[in-house]
Amino acid sequence: MALGAVGAGLAVVPASAQPLKVMKVANSAGVNDAQQAFITAGRHPRLGYYAAEGVDVEYVNMSSITQAMQALMTGQVAFGPVSPGLYLPALAKDPALDLIAAYKWLPRNANVVIVRPDSPIRSVADLQGKRIGVRNQGDPGIVVARTMLLELGLDDGANQYIAVGDGGPAGQALTQGRVDAIVAYDTGAARIEMVGVPVRYLPLPPKFAEVGSGWICVQKKSLQQERKHLVGLFRGIAKSTLFAHHNLDEAINIHWALYPESKPKSKSEDEARKELQFILKDRRNNWMRRDGEADARIGASSLAEWQANIASAAETSKNPRLAAELGDPARVFTNELIDEVNAFDKAAVIRQAKGFRL
Repeated sequence: MALGAVGAGLAVVPASAQPLKVMKVANSAGVNDAQQAFITAGRHPRLGYYAAEGVDVEYVNMSSITQAMQALMTGQVAFGPVSPGLYLPALAKDPALDLIAAYKWLPRNANVVIVRPDSPIRSVADLQGKRIGVRNQGDPGIVVARTMLLELGLDDGANQYIAVGDGGPAGQALTQGRVDAIVAYDTGAARIEMVGVPVRYLPLPPKFAEVGSGWICVQKKSLQQERKHLVGLFRGIAKSTLFAHHNLDEAINIHWALYPESKPKSKSEDEARKELQFILKDRRNNWMRRDGEADARIGASSLAEWQANIASAAETSKNPRLAAELGDPARVFTNELIDEVNAFDKAAVIRQAKGFRL
């Protein structure tokens, strides 16, 4: 799909209300489907999570997180995902870069490593010197592989990173032996399994496994200029995330209702639903914080995790001065909106989700 708006203007605006502030999001998945239900559910008029805040969301499809970050820098979009391994070196290189991570949308580690079931590769340590499949050369999978090997005291200097795309093409690259393993997000690996490719998942190194994998960045100046709208945006995302986690079936229905062009045409609705449920089987839990976390606020980051991200990025970018160049970690992330974002009745949203039928 070409870059552009998808499904704009569907939220209901009361006659007496001001027009909604439309906030463009960089969709680095490049495909508009129900894996975005954690954002899109709240756009439905019967839920109205965004409309109640005076905002609406419009997708702009991107080919990679690298392109999404460039769109953020140039103001083509108001918010979008970033990978610390790409974001932090860019911030150190350009002190004037006006970006900050303001909302943690994927609090668990959603990165996976898959190999053929008969592969001699048994652990991440065995990836050293291998051909690693990634979605494209702007994909964070390259940094992810490097980070995991570094945790194990290994270097990836002899590795080859090969673009394999998604789904069927990626699966073929693996089964035909053009790559030894694929590093992807959970949803990407599930798409490969969905086309009938048998895979085996490798356990992640323990420290890396504990790190979250998804943040939303905004331009730093917008924290003051668009504060009310950003709080409303993230509150809408928080409510939508709770809804989609607790009623994935209806979140899929809502996505298809709002974006009918995303509904597969080559298969039955039942087949399409089963595929999406499989693709989101792990992601639906990775949207949620782990039980017992010290900070249970939706969207919150911690100083410790960003210090760990900086340390990892310093190693993967081979820049031992990265922490010094970045300075105060408060430059790279903020929780200043998070209390306001969480100022809603979560139990009420969960009850609404469980009882909702489109």
